[in-house]
Amino acid sequence: MGLGSTAKKIQGLSDRAEAMYKQVQKLQDRITGLEEEMDETHDTVTRMDHQLTEQRALLLAIAEEQGIDGEEILAEAAIDEAELAAEETDESTASDASESTANTASEPTDTTAE
Repeated sequence: MGLGSTAKKIQGLSDRAEAMYKQVQKLQDRITGLEEEMDETHDTVTRMDHQLTEQRALLLAIAEEQGIDGEEILAEAAIDEAELAAEETDESTASDASESTANTASEPTDTTAE
């Protein structure tokens, strides 16, 4: 093996290493960007949660002034939401079961007489 061949192989390895290094740098930049976006999103969600808590307290105070039991309304809404979620879960389970049955029924069986 000649010296020229070895130099070519080393140059090829060097080029691939440089390309991989550039890719790693790009990935690091993307990860840094994603981390920054995640931090911004977290701050936004925290701020919105705080505002929602303030709005809820305000609405409950207004409801109380009007002689309306706000806590009872919230409890009823939570029950309705839970029932709706349970119905959707039941429908999804039933749909999955019927799809599974339909797929099993349509598959050919491999029975051969010997």
